[in-house]
Amino acid sequence: MAEQNAHRCGLVALIGAPNVGKSTLVNALVGTKVSIVTPKVQTTRALLRGIAIEGAAQLIFVDTPGVFAPRRRLDRAMVSTAWGSAQDADIVILLIEARKGLGGDDEAVLRGLSDVSAKKALVLNKIDLVAKPTLLALTQALNAREKFAATFMISALSGDGVPDLKSWLAAEVPAGPWLYPADQVSDAPLRQFAAEITREKLYLRLHQELPYQSTVETEVWKELKDGAVRIEQTIYVERESQRKIVLGKGGQTIKAIGAAARADIAAAIAHPVHLFLFVKVREGWSDDPERYREMGLEFPRER
Repeated sequence: MAEQNAHRCGLVALIGAPNVGKSTLVNALVGTKVSIVTPKVQTTRALLRGIAIEGAAQLIFVDTPGVFAPRRRLDRAMVSTAWGSAQDADIVILLIEARKGLGGDDEAVLRGLSDVSAKKALVLNKIDLVAKPTLLALTQALNAREKFAATFMISALSGDGVPDLKSWLAAEVPAGPWLYPADQVSDAPLRQFAAEITREKLYLRLHQELPYQSTVETEVWKELKDGAVRIEQTIYVERESQRKIVLGKGGQTIKAIGAAARADIAAAIAHPVHLFLFVKVREGWSDDPERYREMGLEFPRER
C-alpha cells in the first residue's frame, strides 16, 4: 500500500497550432515512436496516448490534432477533440515553435487556453534555430498573456531540454496508481498503430500531390505459425485520380510506401511482417460517421 501511495500518474495534453512539433515531442518524451510525424500540417487526426515512466510517476501524454481555423467537417472534429483533451488533462502543455513566433493559430490557442482550468506549462520548441534575445522576448510576451506554472525551452528533434521537462511533469502530476502496465508505451491497438504508420509513409511520399482525402484501415491482422504477421490494409481515397497517384506508374509508388511501412511496423512489433496494400475509392468517406468512430473522433453535425 505504501508503494502504491508513492506512485504518481497524470494525463498530460499537448496543444498547439499545426506542425509545431507535438508528435515529435511525444515520441521524445516516451522514448520511442508512438506518433507519426510528417511535414504536412494536421497529420495527427485522433487522440493518441503515449505512456512513459519517470521515477515513480507514470505520464500519459495525449498528442492532439493541431488547433486551427476549421473549414471542413473533419477539421471541426479534430479541433473539438484537441480542446476536449485539454479540458480532461491534469497538465496542459502549450507548444510554440520558437522560430515562427506567434502566428494566427497560436493566438487562437492562447484565447482558448483561458477556459482551461488545468495547470499549464509553456514549451518553446526548435530553440536551436532562434537567437537567445528573441527567445527571451517571446517567453516574456507569452507569460504576460497566460499564467504558466513553468516555461521550458527545448528541441524535440534533438532531445535538448526534454529530460528537464519530463522530470518536472513527473513531480507535478497527482499522486495515484498507474493506469497502464509499466512496459506499455501506447494505448493504440496494434491494428490502428500499423494503419497510422502506413498513413505516415503515404504523406511523406505524396504530401505535395495528395490532399487530405485519404485514410488507411487495417483489414486483416493474422499471426502466422512462423512468428510473422500478415497485414492487409486498404488506403481509401475519394477520387479515381487520387487512386492513380497513390499507385504510381507501374505500381512503383504503392510499392515504396509499402516497403517503408513494413520496415517500421516490423521494428515496432518485433516480428517479421508481410504487408499487403490495396487502394480503393470511397467517395465522401470524410462525411461518414463510421470513419470518425474508427479514428476516435466525434462526428460533428453540419451547422
